[in-house]
Amino acid sequence: MSGALETLSGQAYGAQQYEKIGTQTYTAIFSLIIICIPLSILWMYMGRILILIHQDPLISHEAGKFTIWLIPALFSYATIQPLIRYFQIQSVVIPMLISACATLCLHIPLCWVLVFKSGLGNVGAALATDISMWLNVIMLGLYMKYSSTCEKTRVPISMDVFKGIGEFFRFAIPSAVMLCLEWWSFELIILLSGLLSNPKLETSVLSVCLNTISTLYCIAYGLGSAVSTRVSNELGAGNPRGARVAVFGVILLAIIQTAIVSAILFASRHVFGYMFSNVKEVVHYVTTMVPLLCLSVAMNSLQAVLSGVARGCGWQNIGAYINLAAFYVFGIPISVALGFWVHLRGKGLWIGIQAGVILQSILFSAKLARERLLEEISSAANGLM
Repeated sequence: MSGALETLSGQAYGAQQYEKIGTQTYTAIFSLIIICIPLSILWMYMGRILILIHQDPLISHEAGKFTIWLIPALFSYATIQPLIRYFQIQSVVIPMLISACATLCLHIPLCWVLVFKSGLGNVGAALATDISMWLNVIMLGLYMKYSSTCEKTRVPISMDVFKGIGEFFRFAIPSAVMLCLEWWSFELIILLSGLLSNPKLETSVLSVCLNTISTLYCIAYGLGSAVSTRVSNELGAGNPRGARVAVFGVILLAIIQTAIVSAILFASRHVFGYMFSNVKEVVHYVTTMVPLLCLSVAMNSLQAVLSGVARGCGWQNIGAYINLAAFYVFGIPISVALGFWVHLRGKGLWIGIQAGVILQSILFSAKLARERLLEEISSAANGLM
């Protein structure tokens, strides 16, 4: 939902309406904290819900326990995401980098102590995440309050925060739908793997795949955030040509990083699985999945960039419809057919969801091409007049 700020605040910054940015950030934080209340209630009953939909009881119990202890991180996430957008749309990235690095340096030993030394296991992992997330919030909040860099956009909390809630939700809801429809489709694949003949193996391997893609997606998502900032700033300043140059530049960067990451992943395919498990059956299965993962890296990098363009342009509504069609009308049915009817098991499930990613990228590219064509037609018409 915080993706709404990439449109609202990004274009406000381009139009030099600096005070709006601080107010919109506070509005987003308040709105998202309210949203966290029903979500936290859902998380409290997650273990029972998973059992209700016929997932493995042992896995469901551990997942339910983990989500309960992760609830404090949910509220920190609702706070930090608007703060990240606040800095991002102003191109103030160094403080975020330093804060993230400091948090990571603490999180690694903290996670090790709480998971292994304390004997808390999964609960320790959740607690480590809670502490690290709130530390990141505190550091960014202090920088926002005291840094001279934020002087133009820093405003006191006022009633204007509540006046902007309606405008925020007009962009936040389709922004959330666009993102959730995509990521829920991947989570649905994990749930479907629990219905296969060997659920522990299939769920383990697809969880490895999902964690790998999620981690590598952060690189592409960073590029998508960068182009979202540039596009929204340029559009806010009334410069669509500059926005188009930014799009072409970031697509080139995405292609380069995809080639490098995929090459490294493929070269390490025989040992890659040992990062997650020492069970030979799991490691061997992961090895056979790596070529598909390389394709996933390529397609997810492209769609991450195109999604960033969509957020910068304010196309969240269109993005939601594209993701609905690509994943739930096209990708998920293919996953079910290949996984259960063709008996490709986890591979079939993953191939189907990647078919959805490919269609998603095609539809976003078609949208961009159409907008460019309309712009050229409009320019030609103005020239004739």
